Amino acid sequence: MDSSLWFVVAAVVALVMAACAAVLLVRVFRARRLLLDAGIPLRSKALFWAAVVYTVSPVDLIPDPVYLDDIGVLLVALRALHTAAAHIRTDEPEHRTKQLQHERDGG
Repeated sequence: MDSSLWFVVAAVVALVMAACAAVLLVRVFRARRLLLDAGIPLRSKALFWAAVVYTVSPVDLIPDPVYLDDIGVLLVALRALHTAAAHIRTDEPEHRTKQLQHERDGG
């Protein structure tokens, strides 16, 4: 293969990874409010912070020019955080209804 083709492929891969990193950065900043939510389990919050520490640490499973492991770890942590938040949101109305029924019944 021609060296210019390799350069184009490397540039495209770098741009795709930069775009993924930008999207991930936006999702991380949006997740900040979930970290302050008291209903989110500590395990999900700890997983998120562990992923952030892994991402900025110099120790990697895959060498640093390829950020796939960092992106993957952050995506898993964000998914766990959002799943925990969605689970809390779906349980809230049911919990409130039970609490109101308990108060109405004289409990």
